[in-house]
Amino acid sequence: MIRALARFFGLLLVAAGFVGVVVDGTRSIANGELAYLPLGDLAMRLFPKGFAAIEPAVTRIHPALWDPVLADAFLVPASLLGLGLGLLLIWLGRRPPEPIGFLAGP
Repeated sequence: MIRALARFFGLLLVAAGFVGVVVDGTRSIANGELAYLPLGDLAMRLFPKGFAAIEPAVTRIHPALWDPVLADAFLVPASLLGLGLGLLLIWLGRRPPEPIGFLAGP
């Protein structure tokens, strides 16, 4: 059951990532320069109140976590992150390989 859910959510993320790549590509062609939606902008659009609370919470843990680590991570294209996470979930949800020499029936 868990493998099926992992594959399902993986396929959804791959589909969303592919749509994001198409939208970013269309926007890049229309503008004549590279344009993509960063993860930080997507998070800000989806969770405006929660995203504003991330920086103070992280800097309270350790100030160096925010500036070099998370600030750069929020610049990653959201579509590529969706594709990567979706492919990881599909890989984790795959069926285990059959053992060598295993006979299925008589």
